[in-house]
Amino acid sequence: MKRADHPMHLDAFNELSAAEAEALLRPCVDADRWIHELISARPFATPDELTSYALNGIAPFDPQELDAALAQHPRIGERAEGKSKEADLSRGEQASLNLDDDAAARLKVANRNYEQRFDRVFLIRAAGRSTEEILAECERRLDNDEATELAEVATQLREIAVLRLNDLLTK
Repeated sequence: MKRADHPMHLDAFNELSAAEAEALLRPCVDADRWIHELISARPFATPDELTSYALNGIAPFDPQELDAALAQHPRIGERAEGKSKEADLSRGEQASLNLDDDAAARLKVANRNYEQRFDRVFLIRAAGRSTEEILAECERRLDNDEATELAEVATQLREIAVLRLNDLLTK
């Protein structure tokens, strides 16, 4: 099986077998329907076409898909354990967080408040965001009703998946 330890060209992605493509895509988001629809939509002419389809061309995640995918994500501010590709990606995405003792304590409280409110891990695309931005988003989202928050979680999950997908491909 081909491995994507290094970014691959879009043509190589288009030519992968379904099983190879699934193995490549699973660390992006553990959602069978998203993976299979993306595989079925190949070939893509450009990386932008692939990104657009992955972001907007597949129906939103349903609550069961969200639950399954969230099981692969650590709490924001906590280091993902293990040697899986998912853990490695998560560590990279959270690497820019400035987690001094105060920030770590504040994120721990924010995570706890969110989990008490929504009974799921707080999910946000950490890449490109500061610790303060993440904390502010968590506070803002605590005021969401369940339906609004599910939609926000689905959006964040899709953004993380597309970020990871883009990292798999050369530009």
